[in-house]
Amino acid sequence: MSLILGIESSCDETAAALVTSDREVLAHRLAGQEAAHRPFGGVVPEIAARAHVEILPELIKGALADAGVGLDQVDAIAATAGPGLIGGVMVGLVTAKGLALAAGKPLIALNHLEGHALSPMLSQPDLRFPYLLLLVSGGHCQLLFVEGVGRYRRLATTIDDAAGEAFDKTAKLLGLGFPGGPAVERAAVSGDARAVPLPRPLIRSAEPHFSFAGLKGAVLRARDSGQYAANDIAASFQQAVVDCLVDRTERALAKAQGATALVVAGGVAANGAVRSALTRLAASSDLPFVAPPLWLCTDNAAMIAWAGALRFEVGLVDELDAPARARWPLDPDAERARGAGVKA
Repeated sequence: MSLILGIESSCDETAAALVTSDREVLAHRLAGQEAAHRPFGGVVPEIAARAHVEILPELIKGALADAGVGLDQVDAIAATAGPGLIGGVMVGLVTAKGLALAAGKPLIALNHLEGHALSPMLSQPDLRFPYLLLLVSGGHCQLLFVEGVGRYRRLATTIDDAAGEAFDKTAKLLGLGFPGGPAVERAAVSGDARAVPLPRPLIRSAEPHFSFAGLKGAVLRARDSGQYAANDIAASFQQAVVDCLVDRTERALAKAQGATALVVAGGVAANGAVRSALTRLAASSDLPFVAPPLWLCTDNAAMIAWAGALRFEVGLVDELDAPARARWPLDPDAERARGAGVKA
């Protein structure tokens, strides 16, 4: 059994965790920055990076104390090395490198997306490779065929914005507050999902890619029309996103031959409407549906430590000169999506 220290600092969550290779989370500490970013209606990279610098050392010390272990008892140190806001990524990765060098421990420079991709296995011991993963978050919206540790085949991606980004921008347009995803979901509860005629971009198209930029524009026009209540717009927007996710995932299932399960991960995986719709899709496809507990959906260090443990067990460690990356595809050989921008 290996014990891994995980560090996460890719956006506005600073976290440290101790996780074993047999799925025991010995400690997890997380500090959010919602209050610092709320006045701006979104994450400010410079503020986020400074907060990571200030908070991370104490979080690591606290996590080690919670687990009752010293750094000398850790087998390896895993840290998010990208993709993400480069300032924050550098803070976590440089900290991990310093600890690894000082303690003589291996470094695991982890792709943040791999942390999300493997997180369902931390809470679901019965989940087996390969599985179809809908990775849906603030910065990414992809369908991946997860074949094993370090083996990911991208079946679809967004050609413009991620679903989570669309949630955040919709919340800002409607004045619902920050963070945007939970704010839209709360507003949608009292809204009518059929009230506002919004588009479903790329729905029923042959390629299973995503697009949400046009949907954001439609939300802006609906708001400016003055015809609709904010809650109705929120509910209609959420339903449009759900419809797109389900349609695209159903399309990808046809290409995921041999999949053992339909899996969702990432921050938007915490949305109840998304989970319910995917549960129904999995049942109609005779597949089990697997989603991490809510605390594992959003950015956290437990998933980084767990993915680090899986990589460590198969000998995948990194040199101390491993770079920090603002962009880092899980499947670098994937064909570029037609019409896609830089995010794809």
